Amino acid sequence: MEIKRVFDILEKLKLNSTKKDVLNIKVNKQWVHCSAEEFILKANYVSSALLHIGLIPKDIVAIMAGNMPKWNFVDYGSQQVNMPTAPIFPTLSNGDLKYILNHCEAKIIFISDKATYQKVLAIKNELIHLKHIYSFNEIEGVRSFDDFVLLGEKHFNATKLQAIKDSVLQEDLLTILYTSGTTGQPKGVMLSHKNLVENVKITQNLAPFTNKWRALSFLPLNHVYERFLNTMYLFHDVSIYYVENFETIGDNCRELHPEMFVAVPRILERVLEKICAAGEKLTGFKKVIFNWSLKLAERFELHGANGPWYALQRKIADKLVYKKWREAVGGNIVAIASGGAALNPRIERIFYCAGLNLLQGYGLTETCVVVSMNRFDEDNRMFGTTGVVVENSQVKIADEDGEILMKGPSLMLGYYKNPEATAEVIDSDGWFHTGDVGVIIDSKFLKITDRKKELFKTSSGKYISPIAIENKLKESKYIEQCMVVGDGKKYVSAIIIPNLLNFKEYFSQNNLVWPPNEDICLNEEVKKVIADHVKKVNATLAPFEQLKRHQLITAVWGIETGEITPKLSLKRKIIHQKHLAVINKIFGED
Repeated sequence: MEIKRVFDILEKLKLNSTKKDVLNIKVNKQWVHCSAEEFILKANYVSSALLHIGLIPKDIVAIMAGNMPKWNFVDYGSQQVNMPTAPIFPTLSNGDLKYILNHCEAKIIFISDKATYQKVLAIKNELIHLKHIYSFNEIEGVRSFDDFVLLGEKHFNATKLQAIKDSVLQEDLLTILYTSGTTGQPKGVMLSHKNLVENVKITQNLAPFTNKWRALSFLPLNHVYERFLNTMYLFHDVSIYYVENFETIGDNCRELHPEMFVAVPRILERVLEKICAAGEKLTGFKKVIFNWSLKLAERFELHGANGPWYALQRKIADKLVYKKWREAVGGNIVAIASGGAALNPRIERIFYCAGLNLLQGYGLTETCVVVSMNRFDEDNRMFGTTGVVVENSQVKIADEDGEILMKGPSLMLGYYKNPEATAEVIDSDGWFHTGDVGVIIDSKFLKITDRKKELFKTSSGKYISPIAIENKLKESKYIEQCMVVGDGKKYVSAIIIPNLLNFKEYFSQNNLVWPPNEDICLNEEVKKVIADHVKKVNATLAPFEQLKRHQLITAVWGIETGEITPKLSLKRKIIHQKHLAVINKIFGED
């Protein structure tokens, strides 16, 4: 059957899927499974309940909850009655939450925990359109989702539902995704059924999917990236297992032996840090072998470019070391997709050499995810790039500033209630201006070099790419976070947050006395370790890019505290304001 609307995937599952574990979540330490039959039934009852409580097609349904099968029941149930969803990150501030719910005029919101309910409750009197609140999990005083489903079952009318489903067009609005951005109020990206379906179809050979696969899901469904991949999994009848939390990802991998998961670069950096930390605990011959295997992986090149002697060494390293790395993530991984931010090529080489097929892609919320991607075959992948542009889209590089421009069927309908902002990014010829700067290598591979808005100039007129330098700094496991500064200044500098956990281990291994956490940045050994790494990074940079000074700080940058976006990008303006005194000190200013 042809898939035109996203919810058509349910019909495809109804015809083809016999598995009992299409959607899965752990409750009280036991996996609870949901079959395709149950999924379809619950989605139908959600559709019925939405109509029964008085909502009509085009009304907006908000979802502010963690990943779980019920999230999908609401999403697909809303789609079937032509009610677009507005997914909202549970970590959002009260101010942004109020803005979004009022801006999209959501009539109903589904939540999953008490903390989220308290946020909604705190602003409820200022929410003009919101009439209904339901909770996926039991919360005292809140109507339950289970009761909502029962309501839909009681008033279910198959003929009425089918008539509405038949009226939904592929061009109709599917969802409004509010991008947090690094400055200003959130903008609502309008995506149609066609946007998502066409992107799923064009990337359906991203990996050799089969209905025997299990995929681990842990990035938030509120974000277009994980939502797209979940849609693709359902398209291929791949079982989706939602992890308990970020801390259990490794345990869930070893328990479930998944074939695929997707991640942002920061998570992959953490995985490599843990691998290296385990290697440092080894002694004697085992440690020698581990270090040799790691250095071997760092030199890996595609197409057998390292030669036969390297290939032989790689086989030995695989038997002794790499096999254990794969077992640490379940032993069955066929593909890991990376997106959301730039991935360090060093990580790509190490993972690929170790038999963990890491595929970096590129896209934005506005492009309904994938614009380009590295493929399974080595002719269509290149380390340090985001791969080949998908076949149904066009990409060109603007002559004047190197900005990446895109056209294609996955391009958004525009920003919700914001034609001015839409006109700013989609020009009269239909090209979407991504805000990213890049180049095309070998007339084939797209390489992102920076965000247009994040480039800055020193007082000498030299352009600086902060992300590229920050990625090099974060190669050290002793650096938790960092931000490069120097806009309009004589030289480039950085503020750096040390990784306390890894430094504690370093102090223990070297029989050093651990200082109070608040004094860590004053410790001479800590300063020396960081300074040595900065020196190493500087050796790879042009003179005008080199960090002339850096300052260690004790801080926690998070989503809830406002320094980081949900996809883990830095909110530079906010960080700059919070640490203005430190930055001024670096440059000798009051």
